[in-house]
Amino acid sequence: MSGNIPGRVLLLNGQSWEPLSIISIPRAINLLLSEKAVVIEQSGEFLRTVCDRFPIPSVIALRSYVNVPRRQAHWSRRGVLVRDSFTCIYCQATPGTAIKGKVLTRSDFTVDHIIPRSRGGKDTWVNTACACYHCNHRKGDRLAHEAGMKMAWEPKTPRTSYLVVAIGSGMDTWRRYIEF
Repeated sequence: MSGNIPGRVLLLNGQSWEPLSIISIPRAINLLLSEKAVVIEQSGEFLRTVCDRFPIPSVIALRSYVNVPRRQAHWSRRGVLVRDSFTCIYCQATPGTAIKGKVLTRSDFTVDHIIPRSRGGKDTWVNTACACYHCNHRKGDRLAHEAGMKMAWEPKTPRTSYLVVAIGSGMDTWRRYIEF
């Protein structure tokens, strides 16, 4: 299914188009058939029955606004790497960048603690960021300024953890609807 998690549809809130959830295709089609939602993006795939053929949506929005309290995203190493788009917070290297003759891949990126764990730093969204192996090794157990390094941005807490995972799973058609 062209860039989507098989069997999943992004559900947006009515009018605000704020991401609410990632739902199954049957749930999305039920919302559409009951006229509780509208199609925003098509997947290009079809659900076939004996008599009909239904286009499978990639993104749908509820027709009315639903008041939903903010949810706190749960921290994870994978979530940090995805939040930062596998971009080093110090040198801004990305997969495909060459450092010292080696072309970096996603596996060359790790999570750096802004305040090192040895100094009481915790596994939190604002204390962790993606770093290439070279910069993480250079920084070591020091603060960035002690190692003569500068952060290119300030790490922030994403809105919801499930959307962090979704972005990392190749949701090209979802990217414009999901903000951090």
